[in-house]
Amino acid sequence: MPRSLLLIPTASYRAKDFLEAARRLGVEVVVGGDRRQVLEAAVPGRTLTLDFAEPDSAVATIERFAQRYPLDAVVGVDEETTLVATEAAHRLGLPANPVESVAITRNKFRLRRRLAQAGLPGPRYERVRVDDDPRALASRVQFPCVLKPTFLSASRGVIRANDPDEFTAAHARIAALLADPELRRRGGDEARYLLVEEYVPGEEFALEGLLARGRLFVLALFDKPDPLEGPFFEETIYLTPSRACAETQRRIVSVLECALRAIGITEGPVHAEMRVNGNGVFMLEVATRSIGGHCSRVLRFGAGTSLEELILRHALGCESPPEERESGAAGVMMIPTPRAGILKSASGLEAARQVTGVDRIEIAIPIGQRVVPLPEGNRYLGFIFARAATPNPVETALRQAHRRLAFDIASE
Repeated sequence: MPRSLLLIPTASYRAKDFLEAARRLGVEVVVGGDRRQVLEAAVPGRTLTLDFAEPDSAVATIERFAQRYPLDAVVGVDEETTLVATEAAHRLGLPANPVESVAITRNKFRLRRRLAQAGLPGPRYERVRVDDDPRALASRVQFPCVLKPTFLSASRGVIRANDPDEFTAAHARIAALLADPELRRRGGDEARYLLVEEYVPGEEFALEGLLARGRLFVLALFDKPDPLEGPFFEETIYLTPSRACAETQRRIVSVLECALRAIGITEGPVHAEMRVNGNGVFMLEVATRSIGGHCSRVLRFGAGTSLEELILRHALGCESPPEERESGAAGVMMIPTPRAGILKSASGLEAARQVTGVDRIEIAIPIGQRVVPLPEGNRYLGFIFARAATPNPVETALRQAHRRLAFDIASE
């Protein structure tokens, strides 16, 4: 039985889906997490405690573990773990992307610079220090612009500014976020910097893919029908197949392939986000991981194969092309968090589940826990999934179901 190490942060949504995929494939799983498991000593060889903020230490721990329990694959399931997974795979002689290439995808400034060097369309950008004078910075910025941390994902800390006052406020807000001890430790030196970019208008898309020996297999192209214009960029609906014209879809794939070659990514899952306008396709993000949250559950391939199964099969050396996505349309809504506070109740679930086309609804945050909206937060209230023959009814079902939900969030 092949053995795979799954690197799963405690806060990850992805554990259950990857563990189920491994069970279906008959793969023995070792869970590498950032907190020691209660039964770790009782089940040797099944769990591993790692510090993802210290990659060298984490990789050394994995090497020692593999001497006793040989590994056939190391998979990082979230943004936080991709670099450790890649470095560990290289140390163990397993196929993997170049470490430097993965490091570039983990840093928004380095990614922006590499894409610019490759001649790909991109916004004007500048990396600035958190402790720089925001008024002085604003005096040389063209508005509107977007400020963002260089190392966070899922739109966390991303704020649009339309004038110097908004720039100063956004700068202060992100600086406060990055002062959090956990984020300072996670970001290291990068927690001292911000990226300031020209705001790029246009339609936004997300592409889910799988690379095998440099060949990109497009698994799904998602529309994002809600305008993401700021001041914050909380994503809501992902819808596939895309309703964009064939030429726009071709251009998106072509530019992404160019970006992947420029970065040096050749293997494994790819999650990319981009905007399209009259000036071209602008890559916003290229990540060596799959789609976040529970959103992967919207995708099914062949006779019910999950995205996680495709990823594990590839990591274990399966050379067969991935199955096609199932026919029909599918979509997911990431339920936005309207305000900060304590989640007291979630109502209307049964009424929402009765909406035609709704497949399932999941509340991701337990009752009684604190909820925090973007740009400081990093979790959604939950997820709504819908399916239909074509995209329009899917979008309608997601919006109708969301309108039937109500969340009681008490002030702290």
